[in-house]
Amino acid sequence: MEVLRANCAGACYGVQRALDMALEAVESHERVCSLGPLIHNPQVVSELQEKGLSVIDSLDEGDPEVVLVRSHGVAPEVLQEIDRRGFQLVDATCPHVARAQRAAAELGAAGCCVLVVGEKGHPEVEGLVAYASQTDAKVVVVADPREIPDDLYEPVGVVVQTTQKRSALDAVLQELDARGMQPQVKKTICSATTRRQDSAAQLASTVDAMVVIGGRNSSNTTRLASICTDICPRTFHVEDVAELQPEWFADCGKVGVTAGASTPESHIVKVEEFLRSL
Repeated sequence: MEVLRANCAGACYGVQRALDMALEAVESHERVCSLGPLIHNPQVVSELQEKGLSVIDSLDEGDPEVVLVRSHGVAPEVLQEIDRRGFQLVDATCPHVARAQRAAAELGAAGCCVLVVGEKGHPEVEGLVAYASQTDAKVVVVADPREIPDDLYEPVGVVVQTTQKRSALDAVLQELDARGMQPQVKKTICSATTRRQDSAAQLASTVDAMVVIGGRNSSNTTRLASICTDICPRTFHVEDVAELQPEWFADCGKVGVTAGASTPESHIVKVEEFLRSL
């Protein structure tokens, strides 16, 4: 059985940067706390906890010396509160997310009614809403055109969750065009996300089965799994090599492997080794 990896797969720059910053922090400080899971990968979060990185859900928990802001970023008032309490800040916000935050703030400051194209409740999206809302702008989160409110007013500004598919943004823009609106658009989709999705789709079209590795709570990984399933119905989304079952691949000549942006290289290698051992 031939095992093929997508040309672009696994931990992106922002995630690797956050991991490196977390490891450096726990090596040099006693009490380091991540405000929420550092990344959306339960296995990696567990490994970091074993190295000394605690996870807290609010600044009222624990007794942190250092507070680590995760790759998804936080609302500006949270950063202010960390400073007010005198905690040392390690800001591991992905640079692409930080760019989207600035874009959201600019749209709000310009007086726009801000549409955030993304997943309601996702920590990155909550941060984008907070940045856009700093000047009391109206902010609406939409996943698709059906969620655009009827009372939308101009000027309209659009900002996008970094891990969204381009098709989601295009669908929203088409609806706004149909309403005769000309929005100011901040194209904040991360290029790494697009490359992973395109690479996974290309590979899925050439294999008998696909394995997608990454957290089930990871938006970009679940989107990869959805894209692959649409092309190759025999797609398996796993968080860990232990979930794989040999019988899934009994009659396969080629199996493709891809991984979300929160999946480290070591996890991908273990899956590939398992598949090649069959």
